[in-house]
Amino acid sequence: MQLQAWYHSCSAGYTLRGEHSLPSGKPVLHFLHGNGYCGRTYEPMLARLAPHFDLFLSDVQGHGDSDHGGRFHGWNRTAELCLEAWRARGQIFRNAPVFAVGHSFGGVITSLMLAKAPTQFARAVLLDPVLFPPAMIGLMALSDVVGLYSRNTLASRTRKRRHHWPDRQSAFASLQGRGMFKGWKEEALWAYVNHALRNVADGGVELKCKPAREAEIFSSYPRRLWSSLEKIRTPTLVLRGEDTYPFAIKGIERWCASNDAVSQRVMQGGHCFMQEDPAATAAAITDFLSAG
Repeated sequence: MQLQAWYHSCSAGYTLRGEHSLPSGKPVLHFLHGNGYCGRTYEPMLARLAPHFDLFLSDVQGHGDSDHGGRFHGWNRTAELCLEAWRARGQIFRNAPVFAVGHSFGGVITSLMLAKAPTQFARAVLLDPVLFPPAMIGLMALSDVVGLYSRNTLASRTRKRRHHWPDRQSAFASLQGRGMFKGWKEEALWAYVNHALRNVADGGVELKCKPAREAEIFSSYPRRLWSSLEKIRTPTLVLRGEDTYPFAIKGIERWCASNDAVSQRVMQGGHCFMQEDPAATAAAITDFLSAG
């Protein structure tokens, strides 16, 4: 899969980076990764999409090769900056149709982009977006007010994550079959090890996304999420894992029931089903995006 690096000095004062395929006239797929990952983490799935689409991979603040950028600017601002970067760097694809795809955190960011720029993307596929139900957002907001939400279990666990290994082989062996990587195909885990880790001066490797940044995102939530979701008219398919988070299932079902532009399909696997079965996921994405 041949990709070319791009960068964009964004209006928030730091540089966003990513990669794109050389324009070929095919429809373009704008892709956003999950929290703690980067675009190339999904290489097994993306390589199966590349024959059908040109690719534009965007790494958000503090992920992949994008700058850390100081404090996390929030979900909504992240969506604005991703749109800004796409509008600045996506012009090379000229008048090709553009589709949007995102996983988890990246799926929610993509939904905010769809709401903010309703004519930007022809169709969209969201892979297990973490759509917090309204009651959960209310609890998050209340906890935020009293300073508790930043200490939620997921964020606390993330801050303690191991972030350094002697080499990539050690990292692969340490992560294989554990935690969020359980069930991942070897090619998917190697994509993470090869692209979400960087070489460091001591000869070892470390996570490109600092655990503190990952925890910041887990400790925050999108503002006005449900009013944004109501606005979306772009034909959108939500692919969700059969064994994903119960709260995400509730949020996805609520959205599908309230918005005729949105449908869902259940995939075998968990929250990272696309890393468990890249081929089936790529086929489902291609089927939907090619139907328009």
